[in-house]
Amino acid sequence: MSSVSAVDFLLSRQSNKFVQAPGPSDAHLDLILKAAMRAPDHGKLRPWRFTLIRDQAVGKFADLAIGATRRAGKPLTDEKEASIRSWLANVPLLVGMACRIDHSNTKIPEHERVLAVGAAATNMLNAAHMLGYGAFWSTGLGTYVDEVNEALGYDGLDYQFLGYLAIGTPMGTPDPVSRPDYHDFLTEWK
Repeated sequence: MSSVSAVDFLLSRQSNKFVQAPGPSDAHLDLILKAAMRAPDHGKLRPWRFTLIRDQAVGKFADLAIGATRRAGKPLTDEKEASIRSWLANVPLLVGMACRIDHSNTKIPEHERVLAVGAAATNMLNAAHMLGYGAFWSTGLGTYVDEVNEALGYDGLDYQFLGYLAIGTPMGTPDPVSRPDYHDFLTEWK
């Protein structure tokens, strides 16, 4: 792939919430996760942690997350629950993402670790796109509910849960997204 076509791929990436089976093969998932390991990582702390939720487990996880969200007293209308269930009924793979908090490391600030996990997520989104999959980063589905975090093995003391990537075969072509002009966000220091 030429550098121009690689940049074109990056410029064509957009979130695609509505995906279906098939999800990534084991070989493609291996590449997606290897891309995550190429993220910038100050101090080589390797703060990212991932949990795979596949196929039938997605529906079971939706049950757990919806129940936990309600038990936590978070607002969840019947319409929102129906929307979540409808969306997840087709999703073949969720990748839960958390940041490991290293309480003993005072040299590298926590926000740099969170940024490293965000960079790993971006690498996974780009790799999924380059392999022909659609992907979507969601912070819904109980991301901020302790019971959900604990069910995934993230206790809130040593881990900060950051959401999920839904990855699968796109269900149609998403509408083009209008992107802002980078000039509106740019200054040059002299």
